[in-house]
Amino acid sequence: MSARFEEIDWQPTAMGDISLRRRRDPLSGDDVYEVKLGDEYLMSSLFTTGEIELTRLGLAELSEGPLDVVVGGLGLGYTARTALDDPRVRSLIVVDTLAEVIDWHRRGLVPLGAGLASDPRCRLVRGDFFAMTTGTPRGLDPDTPGRQFHAILLDVDHSPRHVLHPGHAVLYTRAGLTALTELLHPGGVFALWSNDPPDDEFGSVLAEVFTDTAAHVVDFDNPLQGGTATNTVYVARRRDD
Repeated sequence: MSARFEEIDWQPTAMGDISLRRRRDPLSGDDVYEVKLGDEYLMSSLFTTGEIELTRLGLAELSEGPLDVVVGGLGLGYTARTALDDPRVRSLIVVDTLAEVIDWHRRGLVPLGAGLASDPRCRLVRGDFFAMTTGTPRGLDPDTPGRQFHAILLDVDHSPRHVLHPGHAVLYTRAGLTALTELLHPGGVFALWSNDPPDDEFGSVLAEVFTDTAAHVVDFDNPLQGGTATNTVYVARRRDD
């Protein structure tokens, strides 16, 4: 049995101090993994429904394979793991700005890490997703600038309004989303996780750039608050050329 609480790793980064913690849930007895950036909780293995549904809802819009997919934001790996569990997925690139998070997976410090790092379809890439999407040269595959994908799944910021870094905000504008479409095949899908309720203003911007847009409300149990919590998953399709 694990210790009741353990700080597995702590590292200073350009975005603030990041730490990986494991604690034992007093009710279930299960290990819970948590990531904090400074004093802010980023993610917990106690709440993974939204991350899983991000992939499920995004890839559900694509009827045929094989699929080449990008995940922006590695975290604890649940979005990436769900993508690899889809037999249509031929290749997966996971982009994360923090080498420390990638290192946790390669060292097997998080439960899904070893499986992701050893899967031949999966590449863990250190990079700034937002700069790679909206900057010059543009591209999410360092080996192939401008490469297009069938799906891009993004889970980094808390929401389009609550970003982790000011430089991320441009992606959620019309110009930023238009740049992102260039990295999708015609008919490809962009899906975005948000911790906030559906945002009508962002939804309108999304609809200006993409077609077949939707904001899915995802419900899940929140044992810490004794009720139900929600996330939002936006799904949008690039217009067929």
